[in-house]
Amino acid sequence: MTILDKIIQRKREEISKSKSRISVQELKDSEFFGRANFSLKESVKTGTGIIAEFKRKSPSKGVINDQFQPLEVVSAYQNFGASGISILTDQDFFGGSSEDISEVRNHIQIPILRKDFMIDEYQFYEAKSMGADVILLIAACLSPRQVDEYTALSHELGLEVLLEIHTEEELKHINPNIDLVGINNRNLKDFKVDLQHSVQLKNQLPEEILSVAESGIYSIEDFNYLKEKGFNSFLMGEYFMKNKNPAKAFKEFTSNISISK
Repeated sequence: MTILDKIIQRKREEISKSKSRISVQELKDSEFFGRANFSLKESVKTGTGIIAEFKRKSPSKGVINDQFQPLEVVSAYQNFGASGISILTDQDFFGGSSEDISEVRNHIQIPILRKDFMIDEYQFYEAKSMGADVILLIAACLSPRQVDEYTALSHELGLEVLLEIHTEEELKHINPNIDLVGINNRNLKDFKVDLQHSVQLKNQLPEEILSVAESGIYSIEDFNYLKEKGFNSFLMGEYFMKNKNPAKAFKEFTSNISISK
């Protein structure tokens, strides 16, 4: 059983418990459910293009940084030029929670991506209720049909969709309604990073699709390389979160890159 398999198994248990505690109607009645969402598709077209991530830990790295609360970090990300914010809400494997989004929502005026393992319709209502603007669909744990159905549901709820792929086979999951396609430089099954593999996949995407380079960007050189290869956006978390001061690390990084589009 891969780490991804273990995560999905645990996620099903987690969703079952959540459904027993809070109904879909209660989610619809929540504070943020009726708010107008920010568009990640539009925001990544200007500025840095960076979707800056708040992440406490991961299965591959263990604890990355558990010394900060989300608001302090993501406010700095916004102030220093992030085009969007990504927040992990998986608790068991990444140390996140839905409160990490809801507690910062009123303070952040750029799109927030709920980064989790979305395998059930209930989670999309959760995402809307916690104040997310965008959800992540991971092709490795969904069928193309599920991607179609979840994309339609997301759009009904006013949420944009970032579809994550890692293999050529997963190109089949792309449909015309997807808002952005992320190519994960890190294989979710063995966690190896290969930027060149991602570039090869990028070259097979439809020209009109906005592309996001995800994970494994460890330097300005990596960032510039992927930008030169045509990526529109860059989802980065560990590079900043592994520092004692993620806000300072983000500020220094953005001051040393070109933001021309």
